[in-house]
Amino acid sequence: MFAKVREMLRARDSNGARMLTLITEQFLADPRLQMWKSQGQQMTDKCRQLWDELGALWVCVVLNPSCVPSDKDYWQQLLEQWSISSVCPLEDADIRPTNDVLMSNMGINSTSRPFSNRPRTIFQRAIEASKLKWDDKHLKRIIKADIHTNSGLLDMDMVDYQGQPMWNEHFPTACARVDALRSHGYQKESLRLAVSIVRTLKQQQKIYQDMYRHQNEDLPSTSKGCSSKLPVTNNMEGWIGHALDPLGVLSETLTEVSISHDTSHRTDVVVSSLLFNDDGNSCLPPRYHHVAIPGSHDRMESYLTLAVEAALICLGQQRQMPSGLYTQEKTLKQEEKVITKLQTIERDAMISGVYQRQARLLLEGGSSSALGIGIHPETYPMHTFAKFMFSCLQPVDEDLAYQIGLRAMRLPVLEDTDETDDGMNNIASSTSLTRFPRWFILAHVEGQQCDLGCTLLAAAKGNIMRLKTVLEVAQRHIHSSSQLFKLAQDVFKIATPPDTQKHMPLLNAAFELGLQVMKMTLMTMNWRRREMVRWLVTCATEVGVQALVSIMQNWFSLFQPIEATEMVATTIMSHSTMLQLHLNYHQQEDLASHARNLALQCANKDPQNCALCALTLCEKNPISFETAYQIVIDAATHIMNSSQLFRIARYMELRGYPNRAYKLTLLAMKNLHLAYNQDTHPAINDIHWACALSHSLGKNELASMIPLLVDSVQCATVLSDILRRCTLTAPGLGTSDVKRRTMKLLSYDKNPLRQLMEATIRSYINTTHYKLTHISPRHYGDFIDFLSKARETFLLAQDGHIEFAQLIENMKLVYKGKKKLMYLIKERFGL
Repeated sequence: MFAKVREMLRARDSNGARMLTLITEQFLADPRLQMWKSQGQQMTDKCRQLWDELGALWVCVVLNPSCVPSDKDYWQQLLEQWSISSVCPLEDADIRPTNDVLMSNMGINSTSRPFSNRPRTIFQRAIEASKLKWDDKHLKRIIKADIHTNSGLLDMDMVDYQGQPMWNEHFPTACARVDALRSHGYQKESLRLAVSIVRTLKQQQKIYQDMYRHQNEDLPSTSKGCSSKLPVTNNMEGWIGHALDPLGVLSETLTEVSISHDTSHRTDVVVSSLLFNDDGNSCLPPRYHHVAIPGSHDRMESYLTLAVEAALICLGQQRQMPSGLYTQEKTLKQEEKVITKLQTIERDAMISGVYQRQARLLLEGGSSSALGIGIHPETYPMHTFAKFMFSCLQPVDEDLAYQIGLRAMRLPVLEDTDETDDGMNNIASSTSLTRFPRWFILAHVEGQQCDLGCTLLAAAKGNIMRLKTVLEVAQRHIHSSSQLFKLAQDVFKIATPPDTQKHMPLLNAAFELGLQVMKMTLMTMNWRRREMVRWLVTCATEVGVQALVSIMQNWFSLFQPIEATEMVATTIMSHSTMLQLHLNYHQQEDLASHARNLALQCANKDPQNCALCALTLCEKNPISFETAYQIVIDAATHIMNSSQLFRIARYMELRGYPNRAYKLTLLAMKNLHLAYNQDTHPAINDIHWACALSHSLGKNELASMIPLLVDSVQCATVLSDILRRCTLTAPGLGTSDVKRRTMKLLSYDKNPLRQLMEATIRSYINTTHYKLTHISPRHYGDFIDFLSKARETFLLAQDGHIEFAQLIENMKLVYKGKKKLMYLIKERFGL
């Protein structure tokens, strides 16, 4: 329907505006508008796009140069009536108040803005456009004259340096005039105005460059680029992502006349039947050629070069990041759309000249350019644009390509200090909106920054000095560890192709980036940290032995101790790593020595987490192994808990060091406490194993263990189980020392088991009283079973039956009120 309206406008059919009125009324009657407003919800992106197009269409209608005043007044009243409707959408529903200080520092003068900066409704631009007129004499000369020279143009403000007429109006407004002319069938007139607008942009750009150069000629380097010295521009709004899409209008107008319709020499034509689709339009992308501009004095100027020049000026414009998610994403999409179109234009000598000229102007453009030295922290970033420019410039001017690429790597919104470029400090603003602005597309922006960095690094791989410069810039300006890691991974892939030799300078660059990632994430929580550490070891292995030695010697600035032992040292000492490095025996030993030293340092720093791994890594070196073991012993009393000590002790026994394991179990038992009611404690298996180890080593070892067991464990069932197990076999059977072996089973009546027996009985008595204090009738059955197990242990002692009878009598006396329970006890035990 929108297309139909444009078709009617082009045919100068007055029903076009009537049809648009009906469409608008239907839009405003959409019941979802009221629902979204009452619920505080945003409309869908698709709806926003339709409203945007509706608003732009109304601008075209009211800007009809042939419109009679009565019609214009009628539409103006209609638009104002719609605009005050309670459900009328805003042009930017996410808008935040404009900060005049910010705008001033971006070189934007509030007095030069053509319209109010209050939040606009979707019809506000059309209302403002309805007040514009076409009766300016200079404007009439521009759109009516076939040859752009006129003796009557004497005012220097109206002509450029070549004497060609300019139209110095707010850029989006001027482009809206072009759109209106085209929409109403004034093709030649729209083209003439478009040419004047681009020439005006070029003239302004040259003026800003000259002013910037002049202001900075005698300044010290530390003051260059200071935004308070920059010329003021009237570019309040970004032209990419603008509601009226001024660049899109300008580009379409200028490229439409540059399309070549001759397909006879096209190499992409294969089958003639594929040239056209069902509606008769060409399926092939347009092929452009240069068409001379009537009256032009520049033989290097054509409609096509002006289209490209306008696109580059708009893409490189310094502009604030839009306020809301929708407008930010819209800006992204428009930027990508413009670049995609530029890529379809063949870069011949004339077009390449445009790219080179614009690159230099943008680099020296002061406040008008986002590629200038001084930019505001919230300036829309140039990564995507610069990546495209780099690809265009590299074949023709490599130095210029890198100047653009390196300048664009910055992302001031994330900088901690004033921006620094090429040794020149930038004091961009004394007032920042906020340290964490609402950049909803920040993740995308950082991804584009990473892509630009990867492009520059890959291109610089043949020049060591240039590669070093790019690496330094990437490290200085990429502030996201995830993006820096992605860049390191991408560069690593480029440096290690599967089918050819690895590129060592590029590989070293990836390694340097990886080291920075390690330092950035060392003290922060990052869910990819393990992946990052493993990748760095892989990268260092590709770089060579010295890189591995380096990360091991400087581990404390790169890794946590547990990472350094479990992932770094363990991987380096693995058989696969040694094979990959093609090391001889002495080289392997030297590398292993560094890994062992690393493991010992980490064990010293964090014995709880690193000691066991250090012992494993040092197994084959007696001195290192002994050192690691001593670290465990030293840490056992004040740092390590019983669970950690038991784990290391088990490892010791498994590796054939039962005596050392036994020593650790004694230390572990000192750190343990098991209450009478903790009969499911996770340490129970360790306790059983420790006592079994002591028993296997001999009677003396068991005798040393039992006092610690008795002090640490009050759980009667655990003690009784250990008591029985100690009498199943003779002590000392686990040792190879014949003199220490004995074939005689231990007696319950003699130490060391007598002490354990007494402690077990005592524990049963204490536990019995505790259970009775808190018992309820539903637990009587469980309590009777508990007493049954207790009696089995009591009966192992010489006078155990007497002690058990005394326990029952004491219960009857103290707990005589629990008659049912006492009856059950008498029934079970007959006492």
